[in-house]
Amino acid sequence: MTTLPIALIQTRTPASAAAAFAHVEPLIREAAAGGARLILTPEGTNFLIQDRARRAAALDTQDRDEAVGKLRALARELGVWLLIGSAIVKSGHAGDDRAANRSLLVDDRGEVVAAYDKLHVFDVDLPTGERWRESASVRPGEDAVVADTPWGRLGLTICYDIRFPQLYRALARAGAVMIAVPAAFTVPTGEAHWETLLRARAIETGSYVLAPAQAGTHEDGRRTWGRSTVVAPWGEVIARLDHDEPGVLFATLDLDAVTRARTAVPQLSHDREFGAPS
Repeated sequence: MTTLPIALIQTRTPASAAAAFAHVEPLIREAAAGGARLILTPEGTNFLIQDRARRAAALDTQDRDEAVGKLRALARELGVWLLIGSAIVKSGHAGDDRAANRSLLVDDRGEVVAAYDKLHVFDVDLPTGERWRESASVRPGEDAVVADTPWGRLGLTICYDIRFPQLYRALARAGAVMIAVPAAFTVPTGEAHWETLLRARAIETGSYVLAPAQAGTHEDGRRTWGRSTVVAPWGEVIARLDHDEPGVLFATLDLDAVTRARTAVPQLSHDREFGAPS
């Protein structure tokens, strides 16, 4: 049996990189002290700001971002693999001043071994009056990413991606046995859909789904759902935080469960081409 001790970090990220690192560092240290070899943080780990002017002023490149640099050093110090669920950084595309919402996989030497820019951006007007226009400030990514780890391949996704099952199927077919869903779900959508979507993606792909989340009322007034969750390949929730406070969620993955689930229901090999409906 191949087992992997992991930890999901649930945060309420502040509005500056320095404060964000000070917030998440003790939680990561707690996770490492508890034996986790792979630690995952939520979307927006380096800062969360809704105001566009303040956000633009805080924005830096991936290599110069203060929180990203300190998180890489922390992974090296602790000897753990760390998924920075996402960092909001300059996209690097000439003529486009929008940020990238970028997931960064850091190995136990502190090296970035994979990066993924969020493919699907969230634009919505909610019945509560909340209005989100992620496309106004975030440039969507273009490529799906699966990364090699010592324990198997890890598929990278972020938050709103969870509503697009074709992405998860592609990751699983590319060899992902674990798929990360770092998120900052709103409260209405989180309460209605969060766990259902996570379980569906696990069942459809026969993969572990690892979902660290932002949680609670943030300093700029936004509210996020929390409830960080780990779902096994058969669809059962094996670990969950039942609250919206910062914290650490531990779980141990039995990676042989991926083979068992995919053998019992070999759906990844049963695709058929079909004509689109008219």
